[in-house]
Amino acid sequence: MSVFDRIELADLRVFLTIMRTRSFKAAAIQLGLTPSAASHAMRRLEERLGAKLLNRTSRAVAPTDTGLALAARLEEGFDTIGHALADIDAPGAGRFGELRINVFADAAHLMIAPALPEFARRCPDVKLTVVVEDRPIDIVAEGYDAGIRYGDYVPEDMIAVALSGPQRWVVAGSPDYLARRGEPLRLDDLASHSCLQLLLGDNSSYRWELNSSEAGQAPVKRGIRVPGLITINNTAATIAAAKAGVGLAYLLESRIAAEIAEGSLRVVLGAHAADGEPFHMYYSSRRHKHPALRTLVDIIRGQQMLAPLQSP
Repeated sequence: MSVFDRIELADLRVFLTIMRTRSFKAAAIQLGLTPSAASHAMRRLEERLGAKLLNRTSRAVAPTDTGLALAARLEEGFDTIGHALADIDAPGAGRFGELRINVFADAAHLMIAPALPEFARRCPDVKLTVVVEDRPIDIVAEGYDAGIRYGDYVPEDMIAVALSGPQRWVVAGSPDYLARRGEPLRLDDLASHSCLQLLLGDNSSYRWELNSSEAGQAPVKRGIRVPGLITINNTAATIAAAKAGVGLAYLLESRIAAEIAEGSLRVVLGAHAADGEPFHMYYSSRRHKHPALRTLVDIIRGQQMLAPLQSP
């Protein structure tokens, strides 16, 4: 029996994901496993190979020379498998006949949806699949050609292309809520308000990040824990709750442009709004020649250039 016969592909996938994220916890979240299951998979793989692949400490995970060499070869192998499965799924269509991307909800609303009509016109023969989810994933391991995330959430081993400029994050509330509870004028005033809590895709809570600098000083972002009993992990539901007067919300200003224009939401603490990371399209270096992906990036960038500037 060969070494390969004794090893499960699932364990190899766990190893590659740990290599990309440099974290057992992050890899486990991406793969839908517990950290303990990821650890067992790595122990099993190393035992069957008879080689140490990762050096672990309480603070970091680093590959050994053997681990680096194996990961490089496995990337090639999984890419080949992905190509073979794509050919079976669409015989004769060619590698560029299908484009699969994974995006989070705000990017789907702000970038993908507006780009679809022009993309369909320019690439009428391309089968485009857009999967919308906010959890962090390994796009290569799960068979995607590309993903869209904020720049600081893009894995280091990926090629990233900025699709937008910095994104302005604001606090907003409905006129009804502000009439009942009063408008916060300072960051400390948030302590006496009901605030809609954010839940990230990895099920961790997110602190509101706002500019705490005084007028005339350089912007300094400050993470703030705000009070509130309602937690939501979906932007559309958060906007609906804010419009209904449930509480203040922390949102992308561009995401609520229509609500601000119609008056159903008002930005408060505008001087403390903070710039966040731009949207980025990211992909594996071995898939960067996909012509339909380049076309989609060009369309999104062109539409962003034509979009109205956000208020200062």
